[in-house]
Formats: sequence, structure tokens, C-alpha cells
Amino acid sequence: MAADDLSDLIARVALRDRAAFSLLYTQASAKLFGVCLRILKDRSEAEEALQEVFIKIWQRSGRFAAEGRNASGWLTAIARNHAIDVLRARKPVADQIDEAYDLADPSPDPESGAVLTGEGRRIDRCMELLETDRATAVKRAYVEGLSYQELADQFRVPLNTMRTWLRRSLMKLRECLDQ
Repeated sequence: MAADDLSDLIARVALRDRAAFSLLYTQASAKLFGVCLRILKDRSEAEEALQEVFIKIWQRSGRFAAEGRNASGWLTAIARNHAIDVLRARKPVADQIDEAYDLADPSPDPESGAVLTGEGRRIDRCMELLETDRATAVKRAYVEGLSYQELADQFRVPLNTMRTWLRRSLMKLRECLDQ
């Protein structure tokens, strides 16, 4: 479909033309689904993301009409950004957590146990250097596997603030552990 045709459809969607929205879906959904699938690598998750993308298109079509951007690029950017947001919000899968912490052998030999105990004490001492809410956020993110969005909601802070908390806390922990 030509860029002008897509632009016209988006302009009609901005006027809340349901027929135009349906035609836009028919014309653009395959490409936008491909964008979501390439990023998310999961068909059902990509299908769900595509539906959310079209909700955003419906809601934001007035902005596009006012700014007069490239229609295909605008649609693709919405799909790409939403898929990336979905990817960031994923919780770690239990299997990945087991692999990351190598939980296959629950009983280490005495030497390994002593080393682990010593490392645990070092981590605990370094965690005490963090502010209480920051330390709690780190534990919930990296031990309990909560997403950034879940943590932001729990601590009633914006998502980017939570990302900053976690990034700075990990930097402080790394400094402490390197000493």
C-alpha cells in the first residue's frame, strides 16, 4: 500500500472512522505482526502485542495527522517500541533462574559451602550500605524476579526512577564487592 494511502487511512482513523481502522488493520497488521514477532520471538505474545499496538494507533492517530510523519515508519515505530516494552516487562522464567544460579546440586562440598557462606556475608554487608527501599527493590528484582514495572508500582515511583534505583544500587554493590 502506498504511503499516501496509509497516511489517509490514519487521518481517517483520527476522525474515528471505524471502516478506515479496519482497512488499516488489514493493510498493516501483517508487517506490524512481523515486527512484534521478530522482537518477542513468541507467536502468542506477538499476537497480543499486535492488538495493543492497534489500540495505541487508534488512540494516537490524531497526533500523527497533526504532525504529518511517514505513515509506515510511524506505525512500525509504535509496534517496535511496544514490543520492546513487553520484552522488558517479562519476568525471568524459572528454568533460566535455575540455570543462572546453578541450583541443580543443592549440597555443595564443605569448601564450596564455606566460600558461599563468606560470599553471602560480603553481599549482606554491601546490601546494608544501600538505602532500605533500594535494597528491598534489588532483592525483589534479582531474587524474587519482579519486573521493573511491578517494582515501580509497589514503590509508587515512575518506571524510569525504578530503573535508575536498580542501576545505581548494582553499581554500589559492585564497588563494595570489588574492595
